[in-house]
Order: sequence, then structure tokens, then C-alpha cells
Amino acid sequence: MPRRTVIMGAAGRDFHDFVSTFRGESGYEVVAFTQSFAQNIGELEEMPERTFPASIAGEGYPDGIPILPEAELETIIQERDVDEVVLSYSDLSHEYVMHQASRALSSGADFRLIGTEMMLESETPVVAVDAVRTGCGKSQASRKLAGAIGDRGVDVVVVREPMPYGDLEAQRVQRFESVEDLAAAGVTIEEREEYEHHIEQGHVVYAGVDYEAILAEVEDEADVILWDGGNNELPFFDPDVHFVLADPHRPGHELTYHPGETNLRIADYVVINKENTAEGDDIQTVVDNVAEANPESEIIHADSVVTVDDPDAIEGKRVLAVEDGPTLTHGGTATGAASIAAEKYGAAEVVDPRDGAVGSIAEVFADYPHLGNVIPAMGYSDAQIAELEASINNVDCDVVLAGTPIDLTKVVDVEKPVVRVRYDIEERGSPTFEDVLDEHADVLGL
Repeated sequence: MPRRTVIMGAAGRDFHDFVSTFRGESGYEVVAFTQSFAQNIGELEEMPERTFPASIAGEGYPDGIPILPEAELETIIQERDVDEVVLSYSDLSHEYVMHQASRALSSGADFRLIGTEMMLESETPVVAVDAVRTGCGKSQASRKLAGAIGDRGVDVVVVREPMPYGDLEAQRVQRFESVEDLAAAGVTIEEREEYEHHIEQGHVVYAGVDYEAILAEVEDEADVILWDGGNNELPFFDPDVHFVLADPHRPGHELTYHPGETNLRIADYVVINKENTAEGDDIQTVVDNVAEANPESEIIHADSVVTVDDPDAIEGKRVLAVEDGPTLTHGGTATGAASIAAEKYGAAEVVDPRDGAVGSIAEVFADYPHLGNVIPAMGYSDAQIAELEASINNVDCDVVLAGTPIDLTKVVDVEKPVVRVRYDIEERGSPTFEDVLDEHADVLGL
């Protein structure tokens, strides 16, 4: 009899684990996905009914696979006679992972994780950029690497980890070449934050649900694939060169979060980012942990350099800091690039936005009390985008500092001047990204 399996996820890695590991396997029957919607798309009063479509699930799933709330795991195990639970999402403390294991085991099901077996083999060279936590600077690193590879005269295509929160069948394979493509697809703010900066550089971005189908299309288009991971997830494609970002503002987290520690242990290069704003002792802690966990890896030291187009618009002003949502929420940081820019360019005050927050944005402050005087750019639905817009416009300030990777004015109608904050990675000493590309030029076809 096939093992009756539940996959715990958050609309991303869970679907890939099914496609790469369970689809077409007669020894398993996936009877449900569960999803922790709080991790990726904010707290919802009621989880929308969703089904993983039969057209992607394949033979044996004529009605698709139900997607159910994670909170109901124990009931699902009992009512569906579940043999095993597979945990398939990211940026979880090791303690949290074992709490989920205990829930499964105490309900009579086995518990396991899917490891590197889910990585798909590519005939096209793959450079992967991942991290040990959300918010380490993957976007900066992947953007710089994509540019450096493209400058060598080869076609580089970016493949992003999935964020399929809409119609899964329609999102099976997504290809974005222009900002207009993003608007036509109705992507969330989180998706824009990960796709838009690559598109602005002239690089095509793929994402979706079925990464076997995505890989087949990308291999026809790319000379080199740049895998741009999400959260601290493992790469979906087996990389030829693997960069993993670490954050000295959260020293020790590189060894205490799943699957970030796994990333650390399999990395070819560990990039310690943000050193220009970190304490020396904290940088050394990360260096020591890397040396202990993965002594064969090479460390790249780097700064995260924050700039704005108009510094005079900030100096002496009362500013509202709007920051990247996932970095603040499940990434666990209190502030971000906008807060750094406010200090760097002499803002008179970073105002507290809490009194102006409405709806789900107000709930974010209640759910994440560690937040500083910032507004996370949450926008996983039209309703939430409207609440974000209202919350920003309710704040008494002179200037809005937009510290997300996107042009915020394309998403919300802000009544006050908006200054876009940009942040780029700059290596300290050697090796640099260019040095690494030189070293692996033969493998990558550069």
C-alpha cells in the first residue's frame, strides 16, 4: 500500500517537493498539503479554499490535492489515516521544526524532511544564491552576479523560488521580461520585490509551480541559470557554484535555522554581508561558525551600501521608513535599508507609524512586537495593498523612504514625496564575485 503522506508548506517549496519527489511515485499518496499562511502571506481570518490542480499533480490525483490549514494537522492525520508528514518550508528555528515533528509523531504519523534529493539536474550551468536567513542580502548578491555573468557575453536567465499565491494552474510556468508582465500577472508586492530589480537590469525571470517544466523551458533560453533563492531555502537546481549569504547582525542564526544551516554546510562560498554596519565581534562569530560547519568553503566579505538619488530630500526631515516585508516579519529584523538611509542622510526623526496603521498592517505590529519605527511593505492581496496605502498616508511625516527593492509608487498612491532607497553589495578585498567567476569560467562556459 502507498504511504499516505501530508506535506507541510507555505505555497512554495512544498509544491516543488511534491513535483520532484512524489509525483508519479506509486509508493506514495499525498493526501493533503497543509499551509502556514502566516509565514508568507500574513495572518488571514479565514484561509481561502485551494486545491493543488490535477493537471500538475498527474496520474493518481484526478481531483487534485486539497490544501488545508496547518493548524488542523492533528485532525488531518487522524481523519485521513496519514502515515507520514513531510515538512517543506523554510526559515524555521530548529526548535520550531521539532515542535512540528512532535505534533506529527504524537498523532501517530512519522515525520521527515526532504533534503538535496529534490534538486533537479540541469544540462545548463547553474549559479545559485541562497542564504542562512531571510534578509541577508540575496537580492543584492544575485543582482550583481547576474550582471557580472551577463557582462561576459552569455545569456543569463534568473529563476526565482516560487511564490504562487494565485491560480496555481495558470502559474505553472511564469516568465517575466518586463514590468508590464508583472502587472499583467497581478503579482504580489513580495513577488515584485524579488522580480522587478532583475527585470530592470534586462534579465528574464522565471518562477511558478512546476520546476521540472520551468527547467525545460529555461534550458532552451539560457547559457547560464542564476538561481535566486527565497528565504533560506535550498536551491531547486543542483548548482555548479553555490553562494550562501550570512548576516552578522544575527550572529549564530546561521547554525540555528532550517534549512539555512544546511545551506551553510553545502555552500561553496559563504558571503558575510553588511559588514559595514555590523560589530567586529559579531562578524568574527559568523566567521568562526562557518569555519567549524564548512571548513572547505571560502568566505567573501562584503558591505551592503545604501544610497538614495536625492539626499537633500531627507536631511532634517521627519521620515517614514517603509521596509521589505519578509525581512522584518519572519526574517526577524527590526529595521532595514530605509532606517539606515534615514540615519546616513541626516533625517531629523524616523516617525512611529503605529497609530496610522489599519487593518492587516496594524495586525502585523501586534504579531511582530520586535519591529522598530517602520512599516513592512505587506501586499499579498488587493485588500492588503489598500490597507498599506492607507497606513502610509495616515502617518504624519515629511518624506516616505521606500526601502523595498521595488518602485513603491507603482503599487500604492502615496500622498507625500517618496525617496527610493537602493542597496548594493560591495565585496571587501578578495575573493570577489568576479574572482569566483574567473575560477569557474570553464564549468560555467564563460
